[in-house]
Amino acid sequence: MSARISILGLLLTLVGCKPTEPLPTVSEVDIDRYSGLWYEIARLPNSFQKNCTCTTAEYTVEEGYVRVYNRCWNTEKNKEINARGKAFPVKSTNNASLNVQFFWPFKGDYNIISLDDQYQVAMVGSKSRKYLWILSRNPQLSQERMSELLDKAKSLGFPTENLLLTEHPCPK
Repeated sequence: MSARISILGLLLTLVGCKPTEPLPTVSEVDIDRYSGLWYEIARLPNSFQKNCTCTTAEYTVEEGYVRVYNRCWNTEKNKEINARGKAFPVKSTNNASLNVQFFWPFKGDYNIISLDDQYQVAMVGSKSRKYLWILSRNPQLSQERMSELLDKAKSLGFPTENLLLTEHPCPK
């Protein structure tokens, strides 16, 4: 009897689960143009960036992957912290989706959901809608452009009301 109740509970839980909607990405990314330094303008809260401000991401194209170097100023530790990883383009996505790995064997999805023609502003998110970053080649972004990106993120199901704005300039 106990097993039947457990199975029934599991089935009811699964019925209540809503599958994640597909996350549309940009049609194509020139990974060489995308490489370089990006400033984080805003992000959804996450455990690995707790107490981070002045966050940057630097991408360098290597043979078969993209080297990732993330930095931030940790306000609690009062020092710069960094993380190095690798991003591997997902086949058949024209470099718009990558799997990012900071330590083996775990990978996270990195989907470029907005990118301007000049490769100056990008928005990146996860299919689960748990992670979202707004990135720019400059440490500031116009309010108009930010509003456009927030509207798009919200329309894709991201909880934009939880976004954290990233402070720049950095402490010395």
